[in-house]
Amino acid sequence: MELGLIGLGRMGGNMATRLRQAGHKVVGYDFNAEATAKLTQEGSVGVNSLEDLVKNLQAPRAIWIMVPNGKPVDDTIQKLLPLISKGDILIDGGNSNYKESQRRHAELKPQGIEYVDVGTSGGVWGLKEGYSLMIGGDEEPVKKLTPIFEALAPSPTTGWGHVGPSGSGHFTKMVHNGIEYGMMQAFAEGFAIMKAKTELDLDVAQVAEIWRVGSVVRSWLLDLTAEALKHNPDLEGMEAYVKDSGEGRWTVMEAIDLNVSAPIITESLIRRLRSREENNYTDRVLSIMRNAFGGHAIKKA
Repeated sequence: MELGLIGLGRMGGNMATRLRQAGHKVVGYDFNAEATAKLTQEGSVGVNSLEDLVKNLQAPRAIWIMVPNGKPVDDTIQKLLPLISKGDILIDGGNSNYKESQRRHAELKPQGIEYVDVGTSGGVWGLKEGYSLMIGGDEEPVKKLTPIFEALAPSPTTGWGHVGPSGSGHFTKMVHNGIEYGMMQAFAEGFAIMKAKTELDLDVAQVAEIWRVGSVVRSWLLDLTAEALKHNPDLEGMEAYVKDSGEGRWTVMEAIDLNVSAPIITESLIRRLRSREENNYTDRVLSIMRNAFGGHAIKKA
């Protein structure tokens, strides 16, 4: 099956490789000319414009969009609309808000353009391990895209599925990432507690390796953590600064809207925000309050 791919960053490039290895034709476009050239060198078709991408695909076309969420997705779709035809399928494989995916589906459907939202997990390891794909959209276009999903997933029968109507793929991925926030925070706090118990002189990298096999907390996330600690157990040269890409925030807001208690995911998001504050104002206010009511000493900067 042919697939157009817009966005040839690390994940997009790895997806193209995995598809090519499975025998699929990939036509790729990226604003970065070097990424496009690399795709051609590796055996796929790299093009320098959206016009050329569409021309190199047989109708009905399938075009996978891997660009940052929000305006970049809308801009890409608007540029594609004059070039594509009824029956073509647009796939958003980025981390879009599910409400925006539902809006795009509703806008494109009357024009005869299919829209499928695919929550994609796997990161830089997707090339080797395969991608977890949470797919939302109408049944007919999803069925047509099955060979693509089978090639990208860990296996043709595992790690992917059509989870529901438009928006459900990105909604499921949003919750997936919210859970990921909580898991990461729990591991980070646990290792910090062990590191702080200096009189036991624990080798946290060794503990991580022990937990990897047989333990109820064993996971791929722990595997990656153990490998990182093996090479840098004291985390030297690193700042305590953690970004978030939006899905955790959306999960918390959705939980509030649905009256679902989600304290772990919420607190893990707050901790990420806190990590970016240098000499943060919140803690300084706490310090002056302790001083005011109890005479506790204030540590000067």
